[in-house]
Amino acid sequence: MPDTPALPPPTAEQKRIATDSFTRAKEAIASGGLDYAINLLLTCCKLDPANYFYRQTLRKTQKEKYGNNLRGSRFAFFTTPRWKAKAKSAKRGRDYTRVLEHGEQVLCRNPWDVGIQMDMSEAFDALGLADLAVFSLDQARQKNPKDATLNRALARLFEKRGDFQKAIVLWQMVREVAPNDVEAAHKAKDLAASETIKRGQYVEAASGSKESPVIGRIEARATESKERGTREAEPLRRRIEAEPTEPSLYIQLANTYRKYNQDDRARATLQQGLGPTGNNYQIQLALMDLDLAPVRKNLELAEGRLKKLRERMKDPDRDKSEDDEPLTEGELVTLRGKLTKEVNAREIELYRLKADRTPTDLSQRYELGVRLMKAELYDEAIAELQQARKEERLKWRAGLSLGLCFRKRNNWRLAQRNFEEALAAVPESEERGRKELLFELATGAAEQDDLARAIDLGHELANLDYSFKGIGKLLDDWNDRLQNA
Repeated sequence: MPDTPALPPPTAEQKRIATDSFTRAKEAIASGGLDYAINLLLTCCKLDPANYFYRQTLRKTQKEKYGNNLRGSRFAFFTTPRWKAKAKSAKRGRDYTRVLEHGEQVLCRNPWDVGIQMDMSEAFDALGLADLAVFSLDQARQKNPKDATLNRALARLFEKRGDFQKAIVLWQMVREVAPNDVEAAHKAKDLAASETIKRGQYVEAASGSKESPVIGRIEARATESKERGTREAEPLRRRIEAEPTEPSLYIQLANTYRKYNQDDRARATLQQGLGPTGNNYQIQLALMDLDLAPVRKNLELAEGRLKKLRERMKDPDRDKSEDDEPLTEGELVTLRGKLTKEVNAREIELYRLKADRTPTDLSQRYELGVRLMKAELYDEAIAELQQARKEERLKWRAGLSLGLCFRKRNNWRLAQRNFEEALAAVPESEERGRKELLFELATGAAEQDDLARAIDLGHELANLDYSFKGIGKLLDDWNDRLQNA
């Protein structure tokens, strides 16, 4: 799917309206006003399309409206085609937010429509919203859990996220329904999963047709852990009943569930606390951190697998038949890049929330600026880093990042100024930072054909660390260029 610009974050006013609408929607749901709640939740999703909780609550309410009958309105066949056509047209035009808006109109009439949820999943994926892409397909599977097309699409998403075990199960389910499916057979072989699945009977357990002895043992341990967690959580649950507006209780209870690997219950607890506490800031942070943790873990796993593969490839005498890595080096590099991008995108939202909440804490603006720079959003990064630079202890770090941003924008004059100011402010103990600044100034001067200046700075760096980023070789090249000139 073609790359698209990142979804712009909602403005402060849009966030305020969405938050108020969500609060009123929860009240309407509690009083049985589902139609009114759905309209409010549609507004929330339109103003903040990336918000997982708005979308999750909307889908649950849509299904509740039809009594979870798996078919929606009796007249859906007549009332959905025009909205589906609009969604298809928007998809062809790569207007992915419109795909989502038109798709929700279909789901208001039939929350189990498979085709539109697949279109919406593609739109979410194109916008970089991996969790919502998975959510859409998972919702579609409620009615068709063995549908090969659905399971194939979901398996690909899990592979992209690095959730290989889930992908393995889904590919095997595709093979069962479509034995001649070439891609499924290839994936199952590449993932070295067939025998593991056969021994563990994961597919039968996943489809509910047979109990897996492996899963059975895992579940036995999980049940014991869950019981301990429930006992430890009970006092906190009683306190929440007595003090439902106290945010810290929800966070303590969620941390208890997380300690016993009950992330779903932790998430549900935090979501439950949003309404009574008026979308408390600390609870929002806890939710964002909870959703970020597994993505960071997947990135860590991908990096570990890539490192292991490269170490094995260095051995020319290795037995290639014993290689247990199903992905190539290139595929792992691509996966690592996607996971890195996803972690950075989530951290941008996390630090944006922190910076908006505590505008006087300039360290949050620095962290936000660094991540915006990684996302190549240089103008936004510059604005945040210039604010962070006002704090003395952040001055040199912010100056270094500002220099990098201006250099990316081909403005060497401003880049040089920020690098030089940062070099003057860097503490003696920060040798790595000093070397980085000298390197940027030297290479930047060389690019501007100021070779004498580049050589002076390069020698200063070489005196600290001759091997730093090949500065010794660069000095030889610059001297040659100077002599030839």
